[in-house]
Amino acid sequence: MDSTLIIVIAVVVVVGLVVVLYNGLVRARLRVDEAWSQIEVQLKRRWDLIPNLVNAVQGYMGFEQKVLTDVTTARASAVAAGAKGPHEAAMAENALSSTLRSLFAVVEAYPELKANENVLQLQEQLTTTENQISFSRQHYNATVLDYNTRIATVPAVLIAGLLGFTKREFFDAEPAAEATPVVNLGYPPAGGAGTPPSA
Repeated sequence: MDSTLIIVIAVVVVVGLVVVLYNGLVRARLRVDEAWSQIEVQLKRRWDLIPNLVNAVQGYMGFEQKVLTDVTTARASAVAAGAKGPHEAAMAENALSSTLRSLFAVVEAYPELKANENVLQLQEQLTTTENQISFSRQHYNATVLDYNTRIATVPAVLIAGLLGFTKREFFDAEPAAEATPVVNLGYPPAGGAGTPPSA
C-alpha cells in the first residue's frame, strides 16, 4: 500500500475522531446550558412570588419589619447574583431560603395570617417552586458531572482545552439541605436500657 494513502487514511481517521469528540462535547455542554435555564426559570418564579407574599403579610406584621426587610434584601441579592454564575447564585439563593424560613416562622405566630387564603396560596406556590428548584438543581448537577467527566477523561481531554471546553460549576445546596435530618421518637438510644413502649 502506498505510504501517501496510509497517511491520508490516518489523517481522515484522526479528523473523524476529533469531529465525533467535538460533537459529543458540544452536546454535553448544551445539556448543561439547558439544565441551567430550567433552574433560572424556577428561580425567577420564586423571585416573582416573594414580593406578593411580602405585600400580603406586611399589613399584619407591623413590628416584624426586619424580617420583611431581610427577605426583600435577600431577594435583591439573589436576582443580582443570578447573572454571576452557579456558585454565586447558589450562595445568594441559600441566603434567600434562610430568610424565607424566618418569614414563614413569623407567619405561624399570626393565626389570622395562617387562615388568610391569599397567604396560604402564596406559601403553597413557593413550596412547590422550592421543590422544582431542588429537582432542577439535581438535574443540572448531574449534567455538569457528566460534562466535567467527559472533558477530564481520555480521549476528550486531549482536545477539550484546545477547543474551549472548560469545567462548569455545580449549583450547591445550602448546608441545611445536605444535612441528614435527626428523628427522635422518644426511644432510648440503641444498646441503651429500656424498651419501646408497647402498643
